[in-house]
Amino acid sequence: MSGGSSGSQQQPMQGAVPTLPAAIRAVQQRARCLYSAAQVERAIDEMALAIDARLEHANPLLLCVLSGAAIVTEKLLARLRFPLQQDSLRATRYRDATQGGELEWVQYPAQSLVGRTVLVIDDILDEGTTLSGIVEYCKQQQCQRVYTAVLVNKIHNRKQSAIKADFIGLDAEDYYLFGYGMDYKGFLRDAPGIFAVAPEDLQAAEF
Repeated sequence: MSGGSSGSQQQPMQGAVPTLPAAIRAVQQRARCLYSAAQVERAIDEMALAIDARLEHANPLLLCVLSGAAIVTEKLLARLRFPLQQDSLRATRYRDATQGGELEWVQYPAQSLVGRTVLVIDDILDEGTTLSGIVEYCKQQQCQRVYTAVLVNKIHNRKQSAIKADFIGLDAEDYYLFGYGMDYKGFLRDAPGIFAVAPEDLQAAEF
């Protein structure tokens, strides 16, 4: 008979509920807000209007770059005013770290890109390595045309690629950013705005 238990049988241990590291709360408290949530939402409004004007009749396939672009993609989808299809991919250089490495492909789009107009949506254009690699992949898959949209374009002279996004929400100086999909060591993607990490927190050891 299954489902019974005896007094001598030990019950399975329940896993400990993970707690938010105190270091992450401290990082959030020390960070500087560059753009409030209201400012970011207005920028996304403007992005959607520009995408509407350019791609309304192009039957585009939107490619969300996970995980960072999940929030901005969802918000753009709610604002765009034409029929479209959406897919996703996962290509990263960070893996919850604060320094980028080689581009690593984790997930490719499920839908065919052949002959399609593609709009790649990412959270940030920093050095350009990730976005240019994704654009090159789309071209190799024989898409008809590929556009790019980023919530944040970083302004600095460390670009590793000449790529420029077709649709940009906001420009930001060369800080490590979190919020609206961008993370700090895997946390703070949901922060209500876009924040710059304090310099001392970038020098801290990985926990």
